[in-house]
Amino acid sequence: MHKILIVEDEAIIRSALKRLLERHDYDVSEADSAEDAERLDPQGYDLVIADLRLPGAEGTTLIERAAPVPVLIMTSYASMRSAIDSLKQGAVDYIAKPFDHAELVETVSRILHQQAMRQGEPPDVTDEGGSRQPMIGDCAAMQQVYTRIRKTAPADVTVMIQGESGTGKELVARALHQQSKRAAAPLVSVNCAAIPETLIESELFGHEKGAFTGASASRTGLVEAADGGTLFLDEIGELPLDAQARLLRVLQEGEIRKVGSVQTRHVDVRLVAASHRDLRALSKTGEFRLDLYYRLNVMQIDLPPLREREDDVLAIADILLDKALKRHSREGLRLSRAARQDLRDYPWPGNVRELENALERSVILAEGYLIHPDDLGLAPATTRPQPEADPTPDSGLAETPPGDETAEGVSLEDYFQHFVLEHQDQMSETELAQKLGISRKNLWERRQRLGIPRKKNARRASQ
Repeated sequence: MHKILIVEDEAIIRSALKRLLERHDYDVSEADSAEDAERLDPQGYDLVIADLRLPGAEGTTLIERAAPVPVLIMTSYASMRSAIDSLKQGAVDYIAKPFDHAELVETVSRILHQQAMRQGEPPDVTDEGGSRQPMIGDCAAMQQVYTRIRKTAPADVTVMIQGESGTGKELVARALHQQSKRAAAPLVSVNCAAIPETLIESELFGHEKGAFTGASASRTGLVEAADGGTLFLDEIGELPLDAQARLLRVLQEGEIRKVGSVQTRHVDVRLVAASHRDLRALSKTGEFRLDLYYRLNVMQIDLPPLREREDDVLAIADILLDKALKRHSREGLRLSRAARQDLRDYPWPGNVRELENALERSVILAEGYLIHPDDLGLAPATTRPQPEADPTPDSGLAETPPGDETAEGVSLEDYFQHFVLEHQDQMSETELAQKLGISRKNLWERRQRLGIPRKKNARRASQ
């Protein structure tokens, strides 16, 4: 049960809010001032709901004292300025009084759900060389991936990983296996697209001696080799239909039959599949069995492309660069400021794999002790967003919104939507966030909540 602390000096409002939240199964405590709330230890709660105007210290003082617990600000002053001020200080959101009960409950539920998603810790993964390190990424989409891995790994169900090529699907499969009850057993990885169609059934299910020309000895298949452990089938959409039918039998009955054999053998494997293609769409065209799709898609994990993980690009680049430096004995080489900006701005159609190749190339080509943009060998600058300029002190539109929008009573949602739609073609995400006086993460979350799509080709206007 989630614990919520209400900080409100008006007893009638405080009691009504307490009853409302308790009816929705929340454990609620009360305080009538920021000082009273501190005595209750706000960090021991899942959410703090505080009035902006309190006797003594304002409700926004609890934002820092409660951290990392989110603080939802209530205000009778439903102006855009007071709302933005509270968000700039770190409030997770605000709600204007008098508030609609359904809206408040929905807001509380959303905040608690988002908080749970953010608390996903990056799982440690052991690579083929035996070294162990956590997965990289702090963006909201990756937090959801970590949460799915943590919840799904022990469940021993079939998992479908969806994502573009190069997004790290095999890394997720390794994390699922290593956090499962089968961690001591083998993980067998198979790239279905790399095996000729004529050999795929023999590779997966094995064959008996003499089953076909060239079968001079009996052979154990990869499914049987994974018995007791995990079988990872990458690019499963490339499996021919005959092999799909055999795989369906494995999932339904736990049985395999070698090519050329009349006997079946029971196997206990957990299947993790991955594809960059839409398997449901393939099933409609007859290229993929619909019954197999439903068997595979018990749990789905969606991996975001690198272009949607802008805040993670440089963190990933630093680790990949360190590995490349050790391979080529170039310790001491580092990225220039311009090169780091190029890495951040580039759209990365090849995702992490393309990033790794660019860094490998730069380590080989770089002279001196700095890697410059030319060493990375990326697309011409004219096809990418331009480097972002540092904001000037008087450029923040959050402090001085133009025209009539400074008037009291304009809601933050209306102003936010108007400003983003008007300027997103000329500004980057970082510039939009800076002008609004909020973080990039807050900008992304409010886009999702208000249904404002991001323009993929948006770039900063030329000076």
